[in-house]
Amino acid sequence: MSDSTFKAGHGAGEDWAAAVKACTDALGAPPPGANLGLLYATDALADDLSSVLTFLRERTRIEHWAGSVGFGVAASGVEYHDRPALSVMVAALPDDAFRVFKAVGAEAADGGLDDFAAAHGTWLARQRSVLGLVHGDPRNQAMEKVIEDLAARSSGFLVGGLSASRAHHHQIADRVTEAGLSGVLLAPEIEVAVGLTQGCSPIGAQHTITEVQDGVIVAIDGRPALEVFKAEIGDLLAHDLRRVGGYIFAAFPIAGSDTGDYLVRNLTGIDLAKGRISVAEAVEPGRRILFCRRDHDAALSDLRRMVREVKQRAGATPKAGLYFSCIARGPNLFGSDSEELRLIRDELGEIPLAGFFGNGEIFHNRLYGYTGVLALFV
Repeated sequence: MSDSTFKAGHGAGEDWAAAVKACTDALGAPPPGANLGLLYATDALADDLSSVLTFLRERTRIEHWAGSVGFGVAASGVEYHDRPALSVMVAALPDDAFRVFKAVGAEAADGGLDDFAAAHGTWLARQRSVLGLVHGDPRNQAMEKVIEDLAARSSGFLVGGLSASRAHHHQIADRVTEAGLSGVLLAPEIEVAVGLTQGCSPIGAQHTITEVQDGVIVAIDGRPALEVFKAEIGDLLAHDLRRVGGYIFAAFPIAGSDTGDYLVRNLTGIDLAKGRISVAEAVEPGRRILFCRRDHDAALSDLRRMVREVKQRAGATPKAGLYFSCIARGPNLFGSDSEELRLIRDELGEIPLAGFFGNGEIFHNRLYGYTGVLALFV
């Protein structure tokens, strides 16, 4: 692929027409032979996404599009939140090097994995492996299993995020849709380096869940769960548990991870009388658990580490990038001056970049929270 494979544009306005005009003006002429577009819109434009997509198709002459809506959108060095805004990337790829697929894992009549296999099985059989850039609906209670099933059926490495919206949770898979998991599959000739950064840092050692009743953690390491929790978070918080909400979380180490990855999950209940805790995760005896906290400085340091490692693995100046971040990051963790995306730009240089702030992040076929996922085209 040449250096002119990718281009990106972004923009904001009072309504969808002004935002898409600003975005396409910034994008300029697509690369010669451009045939794939990635579109991310703030949820202020969720109701107008069909109009945006139609405009972009007419302006760029690109037929195939994938994308999502989020509370914010990301571009090189800049974030847009709480206003109508778009971030777009277009690419000129070999025609047989990608496949856009419609939503799977939804109850709607759009079909499921059997339809997916019928539509893309022949193409997948010709690939050694694929990377999936995927977008999902956070309202789907089976999303973690959908991700796992799609990864198994496609033999793919999936990265992406879940939509976040105060209106419609729209995705784009050649048309506007919602529910399930959709996106675009990339053949191995499209080289991509990926990485994950955590937004919460551990505050103690790993423990073992030893007793569970009705999905509630009763005991950890053979002691009352709340007793262990209080010991880890320290006396100040332990004496005022009202302060832990949105600051302290449970985390579940990923078995076999050589980078110490963990899945962060919200605390959903504390039973003072019985000394139990509840978390937003299915738990069972024997599972490892630790506790962590939101930490601006640690998150910024880990983001810098991740970007540098992914850039090093890329082995050259990246041609373009995609970034999927959590709605709990961005201005909620780093402030209102696009600090998260400015750091990425400072480390990578000015490259085409697009992405969004979603309600969950997908990396290596797992659903994360409070993280950032970077994909660099090399």
